[in-house]
Amino acid sequence: MTTNEGLGTPGPVLTVSRSDVHRFGKRNQDDIELIAGLGVDGDAHAGATVQHRSRVAVDPSQPNLRQLHLIHAELYDELNGRGFGIAPGQLGENVTTRGVDLLGLPRGTHLHLGRNAVIEVTGRRNPCRQLDDFRPGLMQAVLDRDEKGHLVRRAGVMGVVVADGSVRPADGVRVELPGLPHVALAPV
Repeated sequence: MTTNEGLGTPGPVLTVSRSDVHRFGKRNQDDIELIAGLGVDGDAHAGATVQHRSRVAVDPSQPNLRQLHLIHAELYDELNGRGFGIAPGQLGENVTTRGVDLLGLPRGTHLHLGRNAVIEVTGRRNPCRQLDDFRPGLMQAVLDRDEKGHLVRRAGVMGVVVADGSVRPADGVRVELPGLPHVALAPV
């Protein structure tokens, strides 16, 4: 089922970023190439198995459910309104979008980026202490509590690449929801 209903107006890709080495932030690019089953070509986190150093230390054979990181620009708007002074790419995401409620998507949602690329959303980013190393207080700023007191992680979503394609700023984003029942995103 393809829809954007209830998920915000589909917005554009604002920035695309990558880093060929493990570091907190990623540099903005004119475009990035997504490779099915691997992630962003030339990015340190690309691979069929986990690439995040903490996860490699636990079990390097785990599937990589974090091939691509997306953040909604509205989070940057909020954080900058609180004085954090952060630009897209600085939180380590590969794609910054506007107008798509990334955090409201169910697991398994397909995001069609540009002409051909497709990402399957696997879960929410689990924020770590590196956020506070970058800007003191940032980790707490991207955490919240829902009405039942459960922790809500707001630092973007993670996904895997299911169809190759180039992605560049101003590309469209189309949301394709999975079949029912929908499963809420958990940290990955």
